[in-house]
Amino acid sequence: MRAAIIGIGAIAGMHARALADIEGVELVAATCRTEEKGQAFAHTHGCRWYADTARMLRREKPDFVTIATPSGAHLEAVLAAARRGVHVICEKPLEISLPRIDRMLAAARRAGITLGAIFPQRFNPVVAAVQAAAAAGRFGSLAVASCHVPWWRDDAYYGPGRWQGTKRLDGGGALMNQSIHGVDALQWIAGAMTPGLEPGANPVESVVALTAVRSHDRERLEVEDTCVAILRFRNGGLGQILAATSLYPGQLRRILVGGRDGTAEIQEEQLVDWRFRSALPDDDATRARFGAASSTSGGAADPMAINYACHTRTFAAFLAALREGRQPELDGLEGRKAVAIVTACYRSARTGRAARVDDPKPAA
Repeated sequence: MRAAIIGIGAIAGMHARALADIEGVELVAATCRTEEKGQAFAHTHGCRWYADTARMLRREKPDFVTIATPSGAHLEAVLAAARRGVHVICEKPLEISLPRIDRMLAAARRAGITLGAIFPQRFNPVVAAVQAAAAAGRFGSLAVASCHVPWWRDDAYYGPGRWQGTKRLDGGGALMNQSIHGVDALQWIAGAMTPGLEPGANPVESVVALTAVRSHDRERLEVEDTCVAILRFRNGGLGQILAATSLYPGQLRRILVGGRDGTAEIQEEQLVDWRFRSALPDDDATRARFGAASSTSGGAADPMAINYACHTRTFAAFLAALREGRQPELDGLEGRKAVAIVTACYRSARTGRAARVDDPKPAA
C-alpha cells in the first residue's frame, strides 16, 4: 500500500519509522511548506517531498495518508484527502474542537473513505491487558478510574514561533496535548464496563475541572500547564485526571482502575498492581510479563522519548481493517470521545460548573 505523510513535524519521523516496519507498505511522499526540512526528510526516509498537499495527492495517488500537522490543522488535511478519495489516519487529538471533528467525520462519510485516529496507548500491551480485564468484568462495578500525567515541558517548548501552547493550533495545553492519551485510555477502559453504550456515545457523563498556568510565562502561554478534573462515568463510577506540564522534572504516567472485585495500576509500561478477588491461572504470568520497570520515560520531560512500536501497531491495525473492508475499531467516531471529554473540562473550568460531555449528533 502506498502511504504519504501530511505535515513534517517532530512526530512525522516516528510515523515514517513505524510505516517502514510494516510489510507491504511503501512511504512515497510527505508534505510541508519548508523546502529544506522537506528535502532532508525525503532523503532520510526515501520518499519525495511536496510543498503542496493537493499536488502530492494528485500526483502520487497514495492509498492512505497519515496526518502529522499541528492539531488545529488536521481538518484541512482530512478534507484534502477526502476530496481525492484517500483513506486517512490522523494523529491525536483528532482536532481541537468538536465542530471541526464533526466536519471531518461528515467529509469522510460523504467521500466513502475511512478515517482512523491515532491513540498509541490502546496498543500498549499493558493498557490493553487492563482493558481486557475490564471487559471481562474482573473489577466488578467500576469505583474509580484515574490518570495522572505529572509531566514537564521547559520554556523553549512554548517559545516564540512554536505552535504548542497556542489556542489556534494546540487548542489547549497539558490536557488537550499531552494528557489526551490518558484521557482516551480511561474512557476506553470505562467503556468496556458500561453495558449498552451506543457507538460513538461517551462513557463519561460529566466533568468538573480547574485549570491554571503555574510554571510558565502567563503572558505568553495561551493555555493551561496544569489541570485537575473529576469525572462521573455513565456506569456510576468516578474518575480523576491530573494533566500537567508544570511539574519539574516530570514523572511517568500512571493509570489506576478498580472496583469491588479488583484493582490494577499501570506506571507507563509497568504493571505495579494486579489483584483480584477471584484469581485466574494466568495472573502470575501477567504480573511477570509486565512487572519490569518501564524502559521509556513516555515523554515525561522529552516529547520524543517514547516507544514508536505502539504507532506501528496502530497503523497495522488500521491497514488490516482497510484490507478486510471493515471499519477500524479506533475510527474517527471513537477518536472523537477524548476531545469531547477535554472540551467539557475546559467548559467547566471557564464556567465554574459541572459540564456534560457531548455525544455526536446522528448523521444526516
